[in-house]
Parts: sequence; structure tokens; C-alpha cells
Amino acid sequence: MMSKGKFIIIEGIDGCGKGTQTKKLVSYFRKQKKEVKSLSYPDRNGPIGALIDQYLHRKYNFSKEVQFLLYFSDFLKDKEAIKKWLSEGKIIVADRYFLSTLAYQSIGGFPIGRGLEAAKLFELPKPDVIIYLDINSTTSLERKFGQKGMLDRHEADAKFQKNLTRVYGELARKKALARWVTIDGEKSEEEVFKEIKKAVK
Repeated sequence: MMSKGKFIIIEGIDGCGKGTQTKKLVSYFRKQKKEVKSLSYPDRNGPIGALIDQYLHRKYNFSKEVQFLLYFSDFLKDKEAIKKWLSEGKIIVADRYFLSTLAYQSIGGFPIGRGLEAAKLFELPKPDVIIYLDINSTTSLERKFGQKGMLDRHEADAKFQKNLTRVYGELARKKALARWVTIDGEKSEEEVFKEIKKAVK
């Protein structure tokens, strides 16, 4: 019987480098001949993620409860696949997960405690470690504007990003859902990746 796999999440506000570091970590494991699965949320290739993307680009407006359920469903749809991969001993690296929903929707007024209760009720797979890339809101705006030019409703809101940093810090201190490792995302790409490798060993 193969040993249980590992579930690694990379979290942080917009522009912190999650996507880049997720790709680097997946490549790192594959070079070690390990079986790796990569996830990214919102899953814009699926119907739920596509609807979330339309909401982010202001094509729809949803209540805080509907927003939570949309994002939560996007993770929940992968529950059985995640459980299967872990039972097969695979490593899963995810660019964002349920912690993003707790952080983002709590700013809109959705209670974090209620979100954690939903995760428990639906037996959402728990990560082994949550790597939080900590940057300030000014860096977030500069990086995202440099990448995209046209920003979505959250990326363009400096006050929202500042509040996100505060909420993520609280979640990290409380070790919500799993073990957290906070890394200074203001450092260079290679310095950040060096710290990530230490965190997952």
C-alpha cells in the first residue's frame, strides 16, 4: 500500500506570486520523479469557475452568501479526486484553496466561523501545509497592473487588498484549517522559492 500523499496550498493576496511559485514547486517535485497534481482556483476551465470569473469582471453581482457558495462549490467539486490522489501517495500543489474564500468573503461580511463549519460538514480535504506569501497592498496593485493592465473588482481595490492582508495574517496566526508557514513575498522570486522548499521538506 502506498503512503498517503501530501496536500500543499500556496495562498496570499493578488500579485503575491502564487501562480509562479506553484509552477516552480510542481516542476521541482517532478524533477525529483514524484507524482504531482496541480490545482488552481478559481478553476476557470470549469462552469463554476467561469461564473466566478464573470462575477469578478462585474458581469454579475451576488450576495455574500451566494459568493461563498460559488467559491466553496469550486473546491468541493474536486473533493473525491483530491482524496483519491492522496490515497495513491501523490503530491497536490494548489494555487489557492478554501482559505481564500474565508479571507475574501469575510471582508464582505460572511462569518469565518460559518465557513469553517461548512468545511467540516462537507468534509473538505484538509491541506498538510498552507504557505502564505505575505506582501503589502501597494505591491499587489503594482504587480497586477504590470501583469494585466485591466484589473478585476478585487485586484483594483487597494483598501480591499489591505483588509485581505490583515485577515490572512489573522488566519495564519490562528492556524485555520492546517499548519501555516508565512513567507515574505516581497523578496525575489528565487529567495521566496528557497523558503518554500524549506517549508515543504
